[in-house]
Amino acid sequence: QVKLVESGGRSVQAGGSLRLSCGASGRTFSLFGMGWFRQAPGNEREFVARFRRSDGNVGYADSVEGRFTIASDHTRDTMFLQMNNLKPEDTAVYYCAATSSETKYYSPAKSWQDWGQGTQVAVAS
Repeated sequence: QVKLVESGGRSVQAGGSLRLSCGASGRTFSLFGMGWFRQAPGNEREFVARFRRSDGNVGYADSVEGRFTIASDHTRDTMFLQMNNLKPEDTAVYYCAATSSETKYYSPAKSWQDWGQGTQVAVAS
């Protein structure tokens, strides 16, 4: 089991930037990868970005490609999401997640094992 804590969410104007952070603790050595997801009111929780711990390979949702960048520190236990050129449709609660399963890593949000409490991002138009 892994504990995840997100931070960095706030209200910003469209076109602005934010950096979210997520710290992982516990049995992190067994994790296959970590990721960011978001959920807006009335919507399902959706994939945003992920990274593979073994080699740092990353992936992004089409909606954020070119605007968001996922990164980690040297331990692979702290994860960041740099969000640039924010749009009103980026408004959501952002969650960090982790999984020890390769299969779940490439699966929708409902398959992931461990979740943080979420941090609110609000982008004003």
